[in-house]
Amino acid sequence: MTGRRPAGRAGAAAVVLAVAASLAACASGPTAAPTPPAPTRSPTSTVEYSPGLTEDVYLPDGPGQDGGQDGGRVPLVVMVPGGSWTTADPAGFAGLAAALADHGVAAAPTHIRAAQDGVTYPVPVEDVLCAAATAAQDVRRAGFVPDPVAVLGHSSGAHLAALAVLAVDDYAPTCDAPAVRPDALVGLSGPYDIAQVPDLAVALLGSDPDDDPDAWASANPVDRADLRPDVPVLLLHGEADTTVPVAFTDQFAEALQDGGHPTTVAVVADADHQTIYTAEVAADRVASWLLSQRMRHD
Repeated sequence: MTGRRPAGRAGAAAVVLAVAASLAACASGPTAAPTPPAPTRSPTSTVEYSPGLTEDVYLPDGPGQDGGQDGGRVPLVVMVPGGSWTTADPAGFAGLAAALADHGVAAAPTHIRAAQDGVTYPVPVEDVLCAAATAAQDVRRAGFVPDPVAVLGHSSGAHLAALAVLAVDDYAPTCDAPAVRPDALVGLSGPYDIAQVPDLAVALLGSDPDDDPDAWASANPVDRADLRPDVPVLLLHGEADTTVPVAFTDQFAEALQDGGHPTTVAVVADADHQTIYTAEVAADRVASWLLSQRMRHD
C-alpha cells in the first residue's frame, strides 16, 4: 500500500460525528461539484443495460482488434455515482470519463437505481453488475478486449462498487449480457463502514441494523474485505474532505491489506469530496493504475 498509515475502526469512529449531515447535504451525488471544464469528447455510445437503465460508454481512440495497441486490450471502468444511497446521477462523471478515454481507458458512467426509485439492497449492487456486463459486451463489439474490468465509485457509489467487486459471488442479477466478475476496484472517498452511518445507510437497506443484522453485515464492505484477495484496489481520498473523513479510507485500506489485497492508497492534498472525482484530480491517477493492472494479466 502507498500513502498514509491506515487507522483502525476506533480511529475512524472518532471522526464521523458529522458524516450523516454532510452526506445528506450531498445527496445529489457527483453533480453537486463545481462546474467542470467541458469534456474533451462525447460518449461513443449509450446502451441500455436493463429496461429503462442506461450507461454512456466512452471508448479510447484506436482500431481495436483490427490492429490496436496490445491486440485491442483496454481497461474498462464502470463508474458508479454517489448520492447517499438515495439518488444516483452519473452526469458529474462526464469529464472524468472523457479524460480516461483520452488516456486509453474505456469508461462507462452508469445510472443505477436508488432509494428514490423504490429499491433497496441488493438491487443497486445488481444494477452495477449488469452495467458492467453490458459495458464489457459493448466494448467487445467495438473491437476491443476489456482487460481489466474495473468498477469505480464515488462516495456511496464507492460503497456499492466495493460490494459489486468483492462480494460478486453473493449476487445473481438477471442481465441480458453475459455476466462478468470485475477484476479491480477503484474507490473515491467512500463510506466503507455503513455501521458508522446507519441513519443514512437505512435508505439502502430499508431496515434498521437491529431488524436485519445479517443484511447489514453482508452489505458492509469493511467486513467483506477478505473476499477475493487477488483483486487489486485503488483508493483515493481528498485530504480536505469534510463530508466523508479520510479515516473511512484508512480503515478500509487496513482491512483490505489484512485480507491480502494489493492495495494502493492516495490521499490527495487540497482535494475535497466534490473534487476528488474531477478529471484534473483523478484521471492520471486512475488511468495509470488501471493500465498497470492490465499488465498484471500478461
